[in-house]
Amino acid sequence: MFRHVVLLRWVDATSPERIAAVTDALRGLPEQIPEIARYTIGTDAGINAENADLAVVADFADFADRAAYLTYRDHPVHRAVIDELITPILAGRTALQFDVDADA
Repeated sequence: MFRHVVLLRWVDATSPERIAAVTDALRGLPEQIPEIARYTIGTDAGINAENADLAVVADFADFADRAAYLTYRDHPVHRAVIDELITPILAGRTALQFDVDADA
């Protein structure tokens, strides 16, 4: 399996409505991008002050190559969520992609 993890931080004073719009749009992506095998979204529990605000973990069954992830990354619906909803309220982003060892 191939995994993509992204952590997002919002600019101060981002409204709950804007955050809800982002999470709703992200939750709709698996229905529109069949390459996604599993998609998990979570907001920070608020325990540690310096944490990110939102995490997205996307799993792709395609282990040998990264084609499924690249399709997701460049998909027009995903790009629209980023460009229209995330970028205007984004204060910071960290991401990585890695192979998940099925035997681990």
